[in-house]
Amino acid sequence: MRVYLANVGSNSSHGFTSPLFDDGSFEFIPIPEGGQPAIAPPGAVRYSDLRSHNDPSRDLLRYVPQRLRGAACHNDPEFETLTYGDNGDNGRSSALRGLQAGDALLFLARLERWAGGERTGEFGFHLIGGLSVDYAEFVTPQSGGRDRFAKNAHAVRGDARFLGVAGSSRSRRFRRAVPVNREICDAAFRAADGAPWRWGGGKSDLQVIGSYTRSCRRMLDTGIAEQERRATALREWIAERSGPDDAMLLASA
Repeated sequence: MRVYLANVGSNSSHGFTSPLFDDGSFEFIPIPEGGQPAIAPPGAVRYSDLRSHNDPSRDLLRYVPQRLRGAACHNDPEFETLTYGDNGDNGRSSALRGLQAGDALLFLARLERWAGGERTGEFGFHLIGGLSVDYAEFVTPQSGGRDRFAKNAHAVRGDARFLGVAGSSRSRRFRRAVPVNREICDAAFRAADGAPWRWGGGKSDLQVIGSYTRSCRRMLDTGIAEQERRATALREWIAERSGPDDAMLLASA
Protein backbone atom coordinates (compact mmCIF):
# COMPACT_ATOMS: atom_id res chain seq x y z
CA MET A 1 0.00 0.00 0.00
CA ARG A 2 1.19 3.49 -0.86
CA VAL A 3 -0.07 6.44 1.17
CA TYR A 4 -0.71 9.71 -0.64
CA LEU A 5 -1.57 13.10 0.83
CA ALA A 6 -3.78 15.83 -0.66
CA ASN A 7 -4.23 19.30 0.87
CA VAL A 8 -7.94 20.21 0.66
CA GLY A 9 -10.46 22.76 1.84
CA SER A 10 -10.46 26.51 2.41
CA ASN A 11 -7.23 28.00 3.70
CA SER A 12 -5.44 31.27 4.40
CA SER A 13 -5.53 32.30 0.73
CA HIS A 14 -9.35 32.34 0.91
CA GLY A 15 -9.55 34.28 4.14
CA PHE A 16 -11.40 31.55 6.05
CA THR A 17 -10.83 27.96 7.12
CA SER A 18 -12.74 24.98 8.44
CA PRO A 19 -13.56 25.12 12.18
CA LEU A 20 -12.12 22.81 14.85
CA PHE A 21 -13.86 22.39 18.19
CA ASP A 22 -12.52 21.61 21.64
CA ASP A 23 -13.67 17.98 21.54
CA GLY A 24 -11.73 17.38 18.31
CA SER A 25 -14.81 17.41 16.09
CA PHE A 26 -14.75 19.66 13.02
CA GLU A 27 -16.64 20.84 9.97
CA PHE A 28 -15.19 20.72 6.46
CA ILE A 29 -15.56 23.94 4.45
CA PRO A 30 -14.64 23.58 0.75
CA ILE A 31 -12.86 26.18 -1.34
CA PRO A 32 -14.89 28.57 -3.52
CA GLU A 33 -15.64 27.26 -6.98
CA GLY A 34 -13.64 28.86 -9.75
CA GLY A 35 -12.82 28.52 -13.41
CA GLN A 36 -15.12 28.21 -16.37
CA PRO A 37 -17.83 27.49 -17.21
CA ALA A 38 -19.62 29.41 -14.52
CA ILE A 39 -21.61 27.23 -12.17
CA ALA A 40 -25.35 27.84 -12.00
CA PRO A 41 -28.22 26.02 -10.28
CA PRO A 42 -29.40 23.32 -10.17
CA GLY A 43 -26.05 21.59 -10.41
CA ALA A 44 -24.06 23.88 -8.17
CA VAL A 45 -23.45 23.16 -4.53
CA ARG A 46 -23.53 26.51 -2.79
CA TYR A 47 -22.22 27.32 0.65
CA SER A 48 -25.84 27.81 1.67
CA ASP A 49 -26.50 24.16 0.72
CA LEU A 50 -23.85 22.70 3.05
CA ARG A 51 -25.11 21.07 6.23
CA SER A 52 -23.29 20.54 9.49
CA HIS A 53 -21.85 17.04 9.84
CA ASN A 54 -22.22 17.29 13.62
CA ASP A 55 -25.81 18.65 13.52
CA PRO A 56 -27.50 18.20 10.11
CA SER A 57 -30.31 20.55 11.14
CA ARG A 58 -27.82 23.44 10.92
CA ASP A 59 -26.07 25.06 7.99
CA LEU A 60 -22.42 26.16 7.94
CA LEU A 61 -22.87 29.80 6.97
CA ARG A 62 -21.48 31.15 10.23
CA TYR A 63 -18.06 29.88 9.13
CA VAL A 64 -18.22 31.46 5.65
CA PRO A 65 -17.63 35.14 4.81
CA GLN A 66 -20.76 37.13 3.98
CA ARG A 67 -19.49 37.77 0.44
CA LEU A 68 -19.46 34.03 -0.33
CA ARG A 69 -22.61 32.79 1.36
CA GLY A 70 -24.54 32.53 -1.90
CA ALA A 71 -21.55 31.43 -3.94
CA ALA A 72 -20.86 27.99 -5.36
CA CYS A 73 -18.27 25.90 -3.54
CA HIS A 74 -15.96 23.17 -4.79
CA ASN A 75 -17.31 20.37 -2.58
CA ASP A 76 -14.39 17.96 -2.93
CA PRO A 77 -13.57 15.46 -1.44
CA GLU A 78 -17.13 14.20 -1.44
CA PHE A 79 -17.72 11.89 1.52
CA GLU A 80 -21.23 10.76 0.55
CA THR A 81 -20.20 8.84 -2.54
CA LEU A 82 -16.53 8.63 -1.48
CA THR A 83 -14.87 10.34 -4.42
CA TYR A 84 -12.17 12.90 -5.05
CA GLY A 85 -11.28 14.71 -8.25
CA ASP A 86 -8.32 16.73 -9.43
CA ASN A 87 -6.75 17.95 -12.65
CA GLY A 88 -4.19 15.15 -12.74
CA ASP A 89 -2.07 16.86 -15.38
CA ASN A 90 -0.65 19.81 -13.49
CA GLY A 91 2.31 19.83 -11.13
CA ARG A 92 0.13 20.01 -8.05
CA SER A 93 -1.78 16.80 -8.68
CA SER A 94 0.21 14.76 -11.19
CA ALA A 95 1.47 12.37 -8.49
CA LEU A 96 -2.09 11.09 -8.05
CA ARG A 97 -1.86 9.40 -11.45
CA GLY A 98 0.12 6.72 -9.63
CA LEU A 99 -2.79 5.74 -7.39
CA GLN A 100 -3.76 2.07 -7.52
CA ALA A 101 -6.39 -0.09 -5.86
CA GLY A 102 -5.55 -0.61 -2.21
CA ASP A 103 -3.61 2.64 -1.83
CA ALA A 104 -4.72 5.27 0.67
CA LEU A 105 -5.33 8.94 -0.11
CA LEU A 106 -5.35 11.04 3.06
CA PHE A 107 -6.89 14.50 3.18
CA LEU A 108 -5.11 17.31 5.01
CA ALA A 109 -6.95 20.53 5.89
CA ARG A 110 -6.02 23.77 7.63
CA LEU A 111 -8.39 24.23 10.57
CA GLU A 112 -9.01 27.11 12.98
CA ARG A 113 -9.95 26.40 16.58
CA TRP A 114 -13.28 27.81 17.70
CA ALA A 115 -14.14 28.25 21.38
CA GLY A 116 -17.36 29.53 22.91
CA GLY A 117 -18.82 29.99 19.44
CA GLU A 118 -16.03 32.37 18.40
CA ARG A 119 -12.89 32.22 16.27
CA THR A 120 -9.62 32.07 18.22
CA GLY A 121 -7.08 32.79 15.47
CA GLU A 122 -5.30 29.52 16.32
CA PHE A 123 -4.59 27.47 13.21
CA GLY A 124 -3.18 24.05 12.49
CA PHE A 125 -3.10 21.33 9.87
CA HIS A 126 -5.14 18.21 10.51
CA LEU A 127 -5.99 14.95 8.77
CA ILE A 128 -9.76 14.85 8.29
CA GLY A 129 -10.26 11.53 6.51
CA GLY A 130 -9.30 9.67 3.40
CA LEU A 131 -10.10 7.21 0.65
CA SER A 132 -9.05 3.61 0.51
CA VAL A 133 -8.65 3.57 -3.24
CA ASP A 134 -10.94 1.35 -5.26
CA TYR A 135 -9.70 2.80 -8.53
CA ALA A 136 -8.41 6.04 -10.06
CA GLU A 137 -8.94 6.99 -13.68
CA PHE A 138 -9.35 9.95 -15.98
CA VAL A 139 -13.06 10.65 -16.27
CA THR A 140 -14.53 11.98 -19.51
CA PRO A 141 -18.06 12.14 -20.92
CA GLN A 142 -17.22 8.94 -22.79
CA SER A 143 -15.80 6.99 -19.85
CA GLY A 144 -17.99 4.20 -18.59
CA GLY A 145 -17.54 5.00 -14.90
CA ARG A 146 -18.70 8.60 -15.00
CA ASP A 147 -21.88 7.86 -13.02
CA ARG A 148 -19.77 7.11 -9.93
CA PHE A 149 -18.56 10.72 -10.00
CA ALA A 150 -21.90 12.38 -10.71
CA LYS A 151 -21.79 14.28 -7.39
CA ASN A 152 -18.11 15.13 -7.56
CA ALA A 153 -17.41 18.85 -7.98
CA HIS A 154 -15.48 18.33 -11.22
CA ALA A 155 -18.38 16.52 -12.86
CA VAL A 156 -20.88 19.03 -11.49
CA ARG A 157 -19.06 21.95 -13.06
CA GLY A 158 -18.75 20.11 -16.36
CA ASP A 159 -15.02 19.42 -16.58
CA ALA A 160 -14.43 17.56 -19.83
CA ARG A 161 -11.62 15.52 -18.26
CA PHE A 162 -10.43 15.07 -14.69
CA LEU A 163 -8.67 12.47 -12.59
CA GLY A 164 -11.32 10.77 -10.47
CA VAL A 165 -10.46 8.73 -7.39
CA ALA A 166 -13.13 6.33 -6.15
CA GLY A 167 -12.94 5.03 -2.59
CA SER A 168 -13.92 1.62 -1.27
CA SER A 169 -16.14 1.03 1.76
CA ARG A 170 -13.08 1.42 4.01
CA SER A 171 -12.95 5.12 3.09
CA ARG A 172 -14.10 7.53 5.76
CA ARG A 173 -14.39 11.00 7.20
CA PHE A 174 -12.54 10.90 10.50
CA ARG A 175 -14.51 11.11 13.73
CA ARG A 176 -11.99 13.62 15.10
CA ALA A 177 -9.48 15.86 13.35
CA VAL A 178 -5.98 14.42 13.68
CA PRO A 179 -3.30 17.08 14.26
CA VAL A 180 -0.33 17.15 11.90
CA ASN A 181 2.55 18.75 13.77
CA ARG A 182 6.33 18.54 13.82
CA GLU A 183 6.28 15.39 15.96
CA ILE A 184 4.30 13.24 13.54
CA CYS A 185 5.88 14.81 10.45
CA ASP A 186 9.34 13.82 11.72
CA ALA A 187 8.07 10.34 12.59
CA ALA A 188 6.16 9.61 9.37
CA PHE A 189 7.05 11.92 6.48
CA ARG A 190 10.09 12.69 4.35
CA ALA A 191 10.90 15.19 1.62
CA ALA A 192 10.93 14.14 -2.03
CA ASP A 193 14.67 13.38 -1.77
CA GLY A 194 14.12 11.13 1.27
CA ALA A 195 15.51 13.62 3.78
CA PRO A 196 13.65 14.67 6.95
CA TRP A 197 11.70 17.88 6.64
CA ARG A 198 13.70 21.02 7.37
CA TRP A 199 12.24 23.24 10.08
CA GLY A 200 12.95 26.86 10.91
CA GLY A 201 14.70 29.05 8.40
CA GLY A 202 12.46 31.93 9.37
CA LYS A 203 9.31 29.87 8.83
CA SER A 204 6.78 28.77 11.43
CA ASP A 205 5.97 25.07 11.74
CA LEU A 206 2.62 25.81 10.07
CA GLN A 207 4.38 27.40 7.10
CA VAL A 208 6.82 24.49 6.79
CA ILE A 209 4.02 21.92 6.78
CA GLY A 210 2.12 24.00 4.24
CA SER A 211 5.12 24.20 1.92
CA TYR A 212 5.78 20.43 2.01
CA THR A 213 2.12 19.57 1.41
CA ARG A 214 1.18 22.18 -1.19
CA SER A 215 1.31 19.53 -3.92
CA CYS A 216 -0.28 16.09 -3.72
CA ARG A 217 2.45 13.60 -2.90
CA ARG A 218 3.11 9.97 -2.23
CA MET A 219 4.31 9.97 1.36
CA LEU A 220 4.76 6.29 2.22
CA ASP A 221 5.15 2.87 0.62
CA THR A 222 4.52 0.05 3.07
CA GLY A 223 6.37 -2.36 0.77
CA ILE A 224 9.59 -0.74 1.98
CA ALA A 225 10.49 -1.80 5.53
CA GLU A 226 11.62 1.62 6.78
CA GLN A 227 8.51 3.25 5.35
CA GLU A 228 6.28 0.54 6.82
CA ARG A 229 7.62 1.52 10.25
CA ARG A 230 6.73 5.13 9.54
CA ALA A 231 3.28 4.11 8.30
CA THR A 232 2.77 2.23 11.57
CA ALA A 233 3.67 5.39 13.51
CA LEU A 234 1.09 7.34 11.49
CA ARG A 235 -1.55 4.63 11.95
CA GLU A 236 -1.00 4.66 15.73
CA TRP A 237 -1.13 8.46 15.77
CA ILE A 238 -4.54 8.40 14.06
CA ALA A 239 -5.81 5.65 16.36
CA GLU A 240 -4.85 7.59 19.49
CA ARG A 241 -6.47 10.81 18.33
CA SER A 242 -9.51 9.71 16.34
CA GLY A 243 -9.99 6.03 17.09
CA PRO A 244 -8.91 2.60 15.84
CA ASP A 245 -11.68 2.44 13.24
CA ASP A 246 -10.29 5.52 11.50
CA ALA A 247 -6.76 4.14 11.70
CA MET A 248 -7.92 1.06 9.77
CA LEU A 249 -7.80 3.24 6.66
CA LEU A 250 -4.04 2.62 6.73
CA ALA A 251 -4.25 -1.09 7.52
CA SER A 252 -3.20 -3.47 4.79
CA ALA A 253 -6.12 -5.12 3.04
